[in-house]
Amino acid sequence: MADDFRLTGLEDVQAPIERAHGLPNAHYTDPATIAEENQAVLATGWAGLAVGSDVPEVGDAVPISFLGQPLLLLRDDNDQVRVFQNICRHRGMILVSEPRKIEGAIRCPYHSWCYAKDGRLVATPHVGGPGQNTHAGIDRATLGLVEVRSHIWRDVVFVNLSGEAAPFEDVHADLIARWSEFDQPLHHGGAGSSFILEVATNWKLAVENYCESYHLPWIHPGLNSYSRLEDHYHIEAEGRYSGQGTYVYRQLKDEDGKSFPDFDDLSDTWDTAAEYIAVYPNVLLGVHRDHAFTIILEPVAHNQTREHVHLYYAQPDTDQGLRERNAALWKEVFEEDIFVVEGMQAGRAAPGFDGGRFSPAMDGPTHMFHAWVAGRIAAARE
Repeated sequence: MADDFRLTGLEDVQAPIERAHGLPNAHYTDPATIAEENQAVLATGWAGLAVGSDVPEVGDAVPISFLGQPLLLLRDDNDQVRVFQNICRHRGMILVSEPRKIEGAIRCPYHSWCYAKDGRLVATPHVGGPGQNTHAGIDRATLGLVEVRSHIWRDVVFVNLSGEAAPFEDVHADLIARWSEFDQPLHHGGAGSSFILEVATNWKLAVENYCESYHLPWIHPGLNSYSRLEDHYHIEAEGRYSGQGTYVYRQLKDEDGKSFPDFDDLSDTWDTAAEYIAVYPNVLLGVHRDHAFTIILEPVAHNQTREHVHLYYAQPDTDQGLRERNAALWKEVFEEDIFVVEGMQAGRAAPGFDGGRFSPAMDGPTHMFHAWVAGRIAAARE
């Protein structure tokens, strides 16, 4: 009976928007339901893990726990960003416990097995006995670090934990084409252009809120003062991404009237337009003529999300003061959403809540995300 109830709930979520319900409460509050969801939604597709700018130089290494898995983000000697399981192949010891630069090899702190930055096992001291660093039963060639399938797009490091997803370029071919004009170097704004928001909510609620512009007049009055609700349009790509765009974008200017330099050779559309897309499952992106941003949603717990925000520019040496103002403005906008997503999370404790309903005119992008989550879970069950 319980399984039948859960399946019916997902069918309701996948119904046409006029009669659909949102995901049931259990998808925000119940550990068993969320564990199943995490496998179907986050582990089997292309999820956002970090950004390449987290490891800007060769040898930079950052340990990351994602869905409970210990991972290592690393820039190797060929300047390639890679993701490995952060464990020694000997006894499963964590290799790197805090961000640092690796000058030579990655050395296990337990028995000093060593790995090159490309994952090869290169040293096994005393493995054959005192002073004997080899053994016939230890084939170094087959005991390198386990690499996690990854792909970088717009500096976002996407990972496919299951290793079974279609190539990223195939999954998101239409989005890559949609933003092909922005397929040019992105320059991270530096330390002052990234920040983290700790939010007491399930990660999905952050996606749901980001997808739609319906809330702008009440939650973002400053932004809505010039980019009004009626200036926005829906972006919907079933099963891949959804979001919103605006026909009105106002560049930030300094006291002398100067703004950030534009990306090269953009069409006239982008003179006044901007787009904000949630790339399923957990990456939020924004593009403008003169800057872009990325938000990686880290699912810390069923009711805790860590939002990693990064700002990028068309040129590497943009004005620092203007960058700081831009970061402060976006931080203010994103912080305005916190009480909303935390309030919705608290609301999921109401036993009679049926997942809620959607405005057929205004909630299309959010309903599309709900339906995608439900569809992934239903497909995994089959």
